[in-house]
Amino acid sequence: MKKYSDMEFLRLSKGQKFLYKLLRFFASIPGAIGSLFLAIGRFFKDLGLRIGQEFREIVTTFTGGDWKTKTSYFVMGFGSIARGQVLRGVLFLVFEIVFIFYMVVAGGHWMSMLPSLGKVGPHEEYSQVLDAYTTVYGDNSFKILLYGVLTVFFIVAFLYTWRLNVKQNRISEDLIRSGHRLKSGKDDLRSLVDEQFYKTLLALPLMGILIFTVMPIIFMILVAFTNYDGTHDGYNNALFGWAGLKNFNTMLSWSGGGNVYSATFGEVLTWTLIWAFFATFTNYFLGVFVAMMINKKGIRLKKVWRTILVMTIAIPQFISLLYVSKMFAKNGIVNGLLLDLGWINQAIDFWGSTAHNALLPRVMVIVINIWIGIPYLMLIATGILMNIPADLYESARIDGANPWQQFTKITLPYMLFITGPYLLTSFTSNMNNFNVIYLLTGGAPINASASSAAGSVGYTDLLITWLFKITTGAGAQYYMASVIGILVFVVVAVISLVVYNVLPSIKNEEDFQ
Repeated sequence: MKKYSDMEFLRLSKGQKFLYKLLRFFASIPGAIGSLFLAIGRFFKDLGLRIGQEFREIVTTFTGGDWKTKTSYFVMGFGSIARGQVLRGVLFLVFEIVFIFYMVVAGGHWMSMLPSLGKVGPHEEYSQVLDAYTTVYGDNSFKILLYGVLTVFFIVAFLYTWRLNVKQNRISEDLIRSGHRLKSGKDDLRSLVDEQFYKTLLALPLMGILIFTVMPIIFMILVAFTNYDGTHDGYNNALFGWAGLKNFNTMLSWSGGGNVYSATFGEVLTWTLIWAFFATFTNYFLGVFVAMMINKKGIRLKKVWRTILVMTIAIPQFISLLYVSKMFAKNGIVNGLLLDLGWINQAIDFWGSTAHNALLPRVMVIVINIWIGIPYLMLIATGILMNIPADLYESARIDGANPWQQFTKITLPYMLFITGPYLLTSFTSNMNNFNVIYLLTGGAPINASASSAAGSVGYTDLLITWLFKITTGAGAQYYMASVIGILVFVVVAVISLVVYNVLPSIKNEEDFQ
């Protein structure tokens, strides 16, 4: 695609400028994706070089270190204790003792069971006491996978701590050779509340992120490679095991039985992207418009109008959306009023019961989402509009700019610059907007072309509501839900990275400074 110079671009008409920018955006997507893969490649290359460097340093530290350092390779903290750094040495030693104890008592068992995820499932055994056959429960695949992941994390933490122990010995030797004094335990404690206080503050949040965010994500990813479902729950019914890439092949394959899932996934993904686009930008532009109307000079009772809009935020969506759903039902208030007025001859099926009127419920959820989202955008836009310098509008009026030109040349660029990252996060959150779809339509109308094995997906189902259907009921398919979760993450990550790198607020941070 030809790239215009600044002078050539200025000569274009408004429509040509818009088309040029749009084509440039789509033309930049392959390059952005290519840059992403190159960055990933560089990351793994640098990671490999870093690991090789660490191994070389470990070997040279051992061969060039004294007997205290060499002993610390097997007894963590020995070198620190022998050199007078008792507190550090004791912490290293205690961690090693705890690790060995855990691995002997439990960790080794979970690691040995991790490849199979259990060998003995629930079975019937004769009980001489009861004189009857009773169900005896064996291994628990869920616990094996969970504690196996925990054990792997513990092993990684131990290896990292062991590496710190080795590095600490090398640093201590270098300090002693150069004639410097080693830090005492009091110095270490004083450091944790002084120059290294950031480590003290971040220790607990980092631990929380690892336990409550990183580990569940890794566990969810691993579930995608198993056959974990309602009939293979890992304990009560039957054990589940590793399935390799079978689930991904079922979801993405366009041949045989996989065609159901791949076609359904493509259709639901397309509607999810359409929904996210309209739900984001209709709320955005209408919210900005309402904020501008309320902030306009001469408008009275501004606080009253803002309060009325904020009231919709105060009401829980669980109540308001269910109420709206009943209002637009076939026997709801809206249909009853229209029939009484004689405007319609029969009730309108707003939420759709067949595929023939699937468009109407899709439009309805987008329109009702506007009612929910405008107050948030109104509040955000109000704060931003109040910070736009009044001199810009005054200068524009002197130059003869009409209100529409002021909006397109001053207000809108300023708003988009400030709220660009918000638009991106709003788009991704709308892709996972469970409440609006589930409480209004429940995904209806049902998509007859989708197999019941795919969770009886409907025409208004988003990926998140489809995932919910797959994980509920006796035939829950947790492994397939995990696959969908991974694919959703990939789609959202690609969109976020591409859009984030083309946002004006990221590329041209100094424009409005």
